[in-house]
Amino acid sequence: MLTLTYTFNFLDRQILGILKEPIKRDLGLSDTELGLMGGLAFAMLYSTVAVPVAWAADRMRRTWIITVALTLWSGFTMLCGAATGFWSLFLARLGVGFGEAGGVAPAYSLVGDCFPPAQRARALAAYSFGIPLGSALGTLFGGLMAAYIDWRFAFVAVGAAGVLLAPLFKWVVKDPVRGAFDSVRLATEKPAAPRFADVVRTVLPKPTFWLLAFGAASSSICGYGVAFWLPSFFMRSLQLTLAQTSLFYGSLQLLGGMAGIWLGGALSDRLGATNRRAYALVPAVCYLVGLPFFLTAMNSTSLVVAWLLFVVPIGLNLAWLGPVVNAVQHLAPANMRSTTSALFLLVNNLLGLAVGLWVFGFVSDLLAPRYGAESMRYAIYCGLSFYLLAATLLYFASRRLPADWVEVGG
Repeated sequence: MLTLTYTFNFLDRQILGILKEPIKRDLGLSDTELGLMGGLAFAMLYSTVAVPVAWAADRMRRTWIITVALTLWSGFTMLCGAATGFWSLFLARLGVGFGEAGGVAPAYSLVGDCFPPAQRARALAAYSFGIPLGSALGTLFGGLMAAYIDWRFAFVAVGAAGVLLAPLFKWVVKDPVRGAFDSVRLATEKPAAPRFADVVRTVLPKPTFWLLAFGAASSSICGYGVAFWLPSFFMRSLQLTLAQTSLFYGSLQLLGGMAGIWLGGALSDRLGATNRRAYALVPAVCYLVGLPFFLTAMNSTSLVVAWLLFVVPIGLNLAWLGPVVNAVQHLAPANMRSTTSALFLLVNNLLGLAVGLWVFGFVSDLLAPRYGAESMRYAIYCGLSFYLLAATLLYFASRRLPADWVEVGG
């Protein structure tokens, strides 16, 4: 149920990526405006509200918080279908971000309390299957509904499905004991609810937190930017139709994303059992391996060859989710996990979402007078450099991680 909810989280978040070309045409928007709407509008409240919501989740029932959040973000997704211009759609996306602020950090904490430390990276990877599932379903169904019905109907349909899921989630999912797998004390006693200042004093002085957060954020600048703008590249540079792009890119996200996420979680759990550095090194290596595949795929003239090349980096570039999130969870005791995760997500999403989606659109508009329809190709070339920065930061994080690792909940 957590994975299904996360699927709707990313479905509602990423559906704008496949719908932006018909939206751009109907509402007369520029690439820069689309980037602001997809990134800044969503990230403003998503990143900031997530911190107080996560602090509450360390003290209250996490399942209620996720249920309310799912209802809110799904309702605002439906409102996107009624947009008449930039500002009405911007405000609706602001509401989607506000709702989704209560979805992820409490879920990370729930997963951490359901699995022992040796299995957490894989468990968090399985939860993160919601990212490729939601992205692929948003691309596939959103694109097909927009192509054959209307882009407004796509927003309403996926939002309504999330509203219907919310009561089922609350009925099925129960709140586990906090820290049950971390220490006998936390499993047998109700842990004291931490003050926000205590969490800040525990986590923020650790250099590993900042290296992991900025490493993940650098990856997300490119990851979110590519996920949002690659459909435009397929349509503008490869001359694919909206329906063809939905099938082509949706299959890449589904197969590549799920394989890459599971590979990262499984490898890091296996190697991390004897060397904690693996939780940062595995994704760093994946970025470096995936980058030449991505560049080669961008220049392929065969759709079949391009698909086979794209599937590798699309998978490897998501391999960080299980190991890095698991490492962040172990920088603090169990009763601080929701707030710690939210602080990590604050950095990751403010940069990844707000900057990543905007900068690709801005560079594309900047290059359009010279490169025309090919401007998005060169904007993506520029953005891929952030994967090199992410690999460098995670390498340095791996050197500090063993010293900052918290083994038990108390």
